Amino acid sequence: MRIDPVAPADAGGESYTQPEGLLAVPIGRKEKQIQAYYRILFSTWGCQHWWPARTRFEVIVGAYLTQNTAWTNVESALSGLRSARLLNLEGIRQVALPELERLIHCAGYFRQKARRLKTFVAFLDQHYGGSLSKLFSQPTPKLRQELLSLNGVGPETADSILLYAGNYPVFVVDAYTRRILDRHGILPEKTDYEDIRQLFERALNPLAAEALTAKSGEPGAAHRPSVGGAGHPPSRMSTSRRTTVAQVYNEMHGLIVGVGKNYCRKSQAQCDECPLRSFLPHG
Repeated sequence: MRIDPVAPADAGGESYTQPEGLLAVPIGRKEKQIQAYYRILFSTWGCQHWWPARTRFEVIVGAYLTQNTAWTNVESALSGLRSARLLNLEGIRQVALPELERLIHCAGYFRQKARRLKTFVAFLDQHYGGSLSKLFSQPTPKLRQELLSLNGVGPETADSILLYAGNYPVFVVDAYTRRILDRHGILPEKTDYEDIRQLFERALNPLAAEALTAKSGEPGAAHRPSVGGAGHPPSRMSTSRRTTVAQVYNEMHGLIVGVGKNYCRKSQAQCDECPLRSFLPHG
């Protein structure tokens, strides 16, 4: 994994160059607890290699397809698109809507998702000449608002596209994040998305500052292959160049998915086996 703390990322030249300022931000109890979660989970499982994809457009397609479905279903849909040689901008642009629906049927809500993919490509063509490079050269607030204005794009989908396809420093909040925070007494599950996102960014920014010196996603330790959690084999996108703060956000989201998927389940939680079990409130 290549991390360059001084060269600009793909996110419109945004880079993380002021660790002193970030370290000066007051850190409260909740932020310190999240920092502890990151350190323990990374120490246990290592680099998670999120998002598993070959291209930026594949990340975007996956972000749409993963709405309300399991990742295994998304992988099947992506495989079908790849076999049909349609997992690219031109493919989604030209394929007939019924055929696209058929190919992504296994991902669920296939009619909605097919239309939404078509809408994204139309948006990209109209506003950025069909160029992902132009899209991802925009400032974070502008592009985030544009993505949120598209049909079927909520905060989680928009931030997944920003972080994993564009390497913008934006933390992704999902259902696993909410569940873990609620069960650990940090924030109620129904807390506003933006409040959760800002909490994690406040907590993780100092770790990114430490990692500038360690040159690692985990302060003071070298990257190593994933040994659990929700890790994937290295891919072109998971090993792409990004700023250190984006890498830390990337890792934390993957680590949280590992906890939610394997231990902090909606029913039949496996708390006794979870790496975070010592942080659970008594009772």
